[in-house]
Amino acid sequence: MDGHSKVLITGADGFTGVHLRYELANFGYDCFALKANLLDQESVLAEVEEINPDYVVHLAAISFTAESEVEKIYNVNVLGSINLLTALSKLKVPPKKLLMASTAAVYGMSEEELQSEEIVPAPVSNYACSKLCMEHMAQNYAHMFPIIILRPFNYTGVGHGKHFLIPKIISAYKNGKNQIELGNLDVYREFNDVRDVCAIYRIIMDSSSSTSPINICTGQSISLLRIIELMDSMSGLKMSVKVNPLFVRDNEIKNLSGDPRKLQAITGYTETFTIEDTLKWMYSH
Repeated sequence: MDGHSKVLITGADGFTGVHLRYELANFGYDCFALKANLLDQESVLAEVEEINPDYVVHLAAISFTAESEVEKIYNVNVLGSINLLTALSKLKVPPKKLLMASTAAVYGMSEEELQSEEIVPAPVSNYACSKLCMEHMAQNYAHMFPIIILRPFNYTGVGHGKHFLIPKIISAYKNGKNQIELGNLDVYREFNDVRDVCAIYRIIMDSSSSTSPINICTGQSISLLRIIELMDSMSGLKMSVKVNPLFVRDNEIKNLSGDPRKLQAITGYTETFTIEDTLKWMYSH
C-alpha cells in the first residue's frame, strides 16, 4: 500500500461504511466520505475532483430488499452509480481501483447450494435487478480504470439495521422477549461478520488483482434454528419461535451459500470471526 493513499467511500456513514473506515484507517489509509447526493451530478463531480482519490469504494445503495419505493431503488443504485462513475472518468488521474458493492442476490433462485461466479444471474427482486444493472452499466467505464464488482453474501454485526434478520433476533433477546416471529426455520444461510468483510475489501483493494466479479463469502452456512440455540445459551433465555406465513417465501432454497474459491485465490483470507463471536459482539454491545 502507498503511504496515506486517499480512499473515497460512498455510503461511508452506513453500516458497512462505518466499519470499513475503521478498518482502512488502521492500515494507514486516509478515508473520505462522499457527502454529495449521488443524484446531484454536479455536486458529485465537484467533490470527486476536490478529493482526487487513489481508490474508491462504492457502498451507497438502497439495500433493504423490502423497500417499497421502486423508483428510489433504481435512481440511487443505478443512476447514482452512473453519476459517480462519470465523475471519476473526468479526473486527470483516474483512481487505481474502484470497488463496487453489488449483492449475491443477483443469483436469484439458483438451485445450486454453493453459488459460484459462473452462475448466470437471475435476480428476482427490484433490489437485485438494480444491482445487476449497476454491474452491467459499470462495464462502460471499465476501460478507464479497474472496476471490481463485489457480491457479498449475508453478513452482519454491530450497527446493522434492526429490520434485518440477525439484528431482529438479537433485539428480541436484549429486550427480554420470549417469542419471536420468523419465516421458514429449516433453512441454512451464511451470516458472516462485517469485520471480516471489511478486511476482505481492504485486501482486494490493495491487491494487484482485477478479477471481477468476486463472491464475498465463506461457503459456511448455519440454520436459523442453530442461531436461536446459540442465543438461548448465550442469554440464558428460552425463545419460542412462531412461524409467520407472511415471512415464508415460496420455493425457498434450503441451503444457500457462496463459493469462496475465487476469493481465497485472490486474497488467501481466512475469516477471523465465527458466528458465535459475531452474536456475542452484537448481544453484548
